[in-house]
Amino acid sequence: MPKKRSGGGLTGTQQAAKFVGVSVLAGVVLAGIAIPGAGALGLAAKGTVEGFDEIPANLKTPPLSQRTRILDAEGGLIATVYSRDRKVVPLTAISPYMQKAIVAIEDSRFYEHGAIDLKGILRAVNRNAQEGGAAQGASTLTQQYVKNVFVEEAGDDPAKVAEAQQKSLGRKVRELKYAIQVEEELGKKKILENYLNITFFGQQAYGIESAAQRYFSKPAADLTLEESALLAGLVQSPSRYDPVNDAEEATKRRNTVLQRMADIKDISQAEADRAKATPIKLKVTRPKNGCITAVSGAGFFCDYVRAVFLSDPVFGKTKEERAKVWNRGGLTVRTTLDPQSQESVNDSIKDHVNQDDKVATAVTLVQPGTGRVLAMGQSKPYGFGTNETQINFSVNKKMGGSNYGFQTGSTFKPIVAAAAIEQGVPPTKSYPSPYDMDYPSPVRTCNGGTWVNTGDRVENETESEVGPYALREAMAKSVNTYFVQMISDIGVCPVTEMAQKLGVIQGDGSKLKEVPSIALGTGEMSPLTMANAYAAFANRGVYCTPVAIESITDPHGKALRVPKSSCERVMSERTADTINTLLRGVVDSGTGKQAGLGDRDSAGKTGTTDERKNAWFVGYTPNLSGAVWVGSGGAKKVPMENIYIGGQYYEKVFGGGVPGPIWRDAVEGALAGREVMQFQTVHIPEPVDPSAGGKGKPGKRKPGKKDDGKPGRDRDGDSGRDAGGDDDDPATGPVDGGTLPIPGFGLDPAVITREP
Repeated sequence: MPKKRSGGGLTGTQQAAKFVGVSVLAGVVLAGIAIPGAGALGLAAKGTVEGFDEIPANLKTPPLSQRTRILDAEGGLIATVYSRDRKVVPLTAISPYMQKAIVAIEDSRFYEHGAIDLKGILRAVNRNAQEGGAAQGASTLTQQYVKNVFVEEAGDDPAKVAEAQQKSLGRKVRELKYAIQVEEELGKKKILENYLNITFFGQQAYGIESAAQRYFSKPAADLTLEESALLAGLVQSPSRYDPVNDAEEATKRRNTVLQRMADIKDISQAEADRAKATPIKLKVTRPKNGCITAVSGAGFFCDYVRAVFLSDPVFGKTKEERAKVWNRGGLTVRTTLDPQSQESVNDSIKDHVNQDDKVATAVTLVQPGTGRVLAMGQSKPYGFGTNETQINFSVNKKMGGSNYGFQTGSTFKPIVAAAAIEQGVPPTKSYPSPYDMDYPSPVRTCNGGTWVNTGDRVENETESEVGPYALREAMAKSVNTYFVQMISDIGVCPVTEMAQKLGVIQGDGSKLKEVPSIALGTGEMSPLTMANAYAAFANRGVYCTPVAIESITDPHGKALRVPKSSCERVMSERTADTINTLLRGVVDSGTGKQAGLGDRDSAGKTGTTDERKNAWFVGYTPNLSGAVWVGSGGAKKVPMENIYIGGQYYEKVFGGGVPGPIWRDAVEGALAGREVMQFQTVHIPEPVDPSAGGKGKPGKRKPGKKDDGKPGRDRDGDSGRDAGGDDDDPATGPVDGGTLPIPGFGLDPAVITREP
């Protein structure tokens, strides 16, 4: 009697010898079972003994694809994503009924034979000969496991999956040899465990744990006899015996499994009969996969996390490598999303903008000093239905955003001011700032070049806005001609270089154009880009790259390397403090007054573009920075005049009038109960020349050619000037008649009334 290994079966050497001994029979068996009709002696090249010996014996079992859980910063579940819904569990976590049921119906002699069941082969050959076809197979459970390994390794590649399942003699022989290796190395219990974890049970459920949850909403350890028999019966044909779609067929198959268990004495006939008489009782948990299932309106943040993973080299050198790791899954991804901030953003959006409005809003909050993305939301939910979208308006195109981003209007002007101050321009610097003017020319660009005007003009919002102005008042009133003269004075290059240091690139990934009109916000950026740039002001001149992933662990609990925020000083503390002082006045009693926080230091800038097709508020406190954009995300841009937004009528939308209150409510909720911090401000003296207070007479408008696609023209075909982000009528002062003084300023707030 041949010596058997512990756990049943011959040794690898004995099985190989036995295989050689039946090599002639194998031709008949394999031809009859694997490829019926091929001929009684149709043994292919790999069916010879020599071919068998040439097959590598090292079966590389791929890690099983599993669910990935995406968590918020406090460990709460945001979403579950997977290529295949699977959770690997040990054999001890699988019901004994399930273990017996799968063995009974798939390979009842599993514990008695080795990798190859010769009795089973002969029985199958005999049956198939009698019935003239392939009525019965002879694959052992071990061989089925090996085949599933090949299918798993093929992933979602249809050609590779077909190759792994093809009915060829070569594949069958290779499968046999690997089965011998697996039996030798793993033993019966581990093979059974692996088989139950890898097998497909239908309804997108891979592995027994996911199947138990899908059909019965319980763990595999708690499966009853009849439930186990039902699931074991699915393996042969998950679609044919699907109990969700065909209870009658599923019941017949379940009862077949129960009877087989009784026949081999795993259960008594009485137990089988009682179980057969029990109606199928499902408690189905529908598949929940992907960012569309994200809670708390975090679908877009979830998708951003996925995009970060697939694009960052830290997770793999190539796109294919990163995709393979992501699709394999089994990861636990803890993110930077702050539940309190996300909830506050959602509430603010719902209070101000309706899902079915003609325009949409997107809100992003980040943490100064760390780059952590704390919240991300928008009024058009993540999805495929009406008034839903999968375009993330908060991020750049390559991360799932819009094709270009959105023109930022006057929110770009603080970047111009920061560049000028870094170049030595004092905050008391005044420029003539007429109502309208030709763009100054020539203007220095990078690498010694120049930009030359060919007839483009710039003008302020109203004819009453006539200089000279100093920076403080020009920022508060957002005087277009002032900032064009400033950029002409220092050159374009310092401005584009400052923008680059602040991470400001256009939504399509391109750099800003070296033209003076960028001072007016003609570049197209995403809310995340602007929120993170302003965070550098709050962080006193240190810019930190945005991060969304805090940590990742693999299926075995091992920590993976994740991208870290990179922080760099991009301007002096003095420059940042000066910008903070200037922008603090904007929200205290300037154009952004409706965005002001009553109990906290805050600063910010409004912005509205031509025809009010985009409106912005970008603001910050010392410990939170956020950007709010309102506009149309599609190809057709909607002018926001005489429009209803959130059920409220607006004759004209301004940056402070719609985005401002959204920002205020979102930030107030995000910071509720959290530390109150103060800015470091600087003293900005009054201009020595009284005429710098803006009392000049309106300049006479000079004739000139309108924009025709040259620098300063936006994608909608409108001139590139920033056409009004003002919230207050210059004739009446602030809309609520407020005259609160601006902390740190001697300037009468009554003059801070306009922001184009």
